[in-house]
Amino acid sequence: MRHPVPDKPGPGQESVWDYPRPPALVLARERVEIHLGGRLVAATDEVWKVLETSHPPTYYLPREAFAAGVLRPAAGSSHCEWKGQAAYLDVVGGAPGAEVVAPRAAWTYPEPTPRFVDLAHAVAVMAAQMDRCTVDGETVTPQPGGFYGGWITSKVSGPFKGIPGSWGW
Repeated sequence: MRHPVPDKPGPGQESVWDYPRPPALVLARERVEIHLGGRLVAATDEVWKVLETSHPPTYYLPREAFAAGVLRPAAGSSHCEWKGQAAYLDVVGGAPGAEVVAPRAAWTYPEPTPRFVDLAHAVAVMAAQMDRCTVDGETVTPQPGGFYGGWITSKVSGPFKGIPGSWGW
């Protein structure tokens, strides 16, 4: 798909094609819950959303939203042209003695660029590696492609970067 044609947003939806590039950072009051291994590992009513052209929102939760001990430092890092150097985290769910570990399933920006300073130490999670992630009670669909961390809900319309043929968007 060389030149994507945006889907027409339905009532109450916004098109990811109206999101800016470079991305915007928006503070939102939405109930976000993350489950892994049958356990609620994170919950909050206030999140940061990164909104970027062609991407569903990426949700960043305050570190305090995560239960004690569910985030563990993981090897490796990556660089985002907008946000800076990311550090990775394993997410640990389940019960003691029956832990479920999602390796490198979360990331944070310990020292983000000035434009994204509000994300310092906030944590984003790959929905595809969790049992379930919800926004205001709706189970999200992970952004396609396995690389990007956006969460698709009924509030956004695509098409979304990550589908086959979207590499050059």
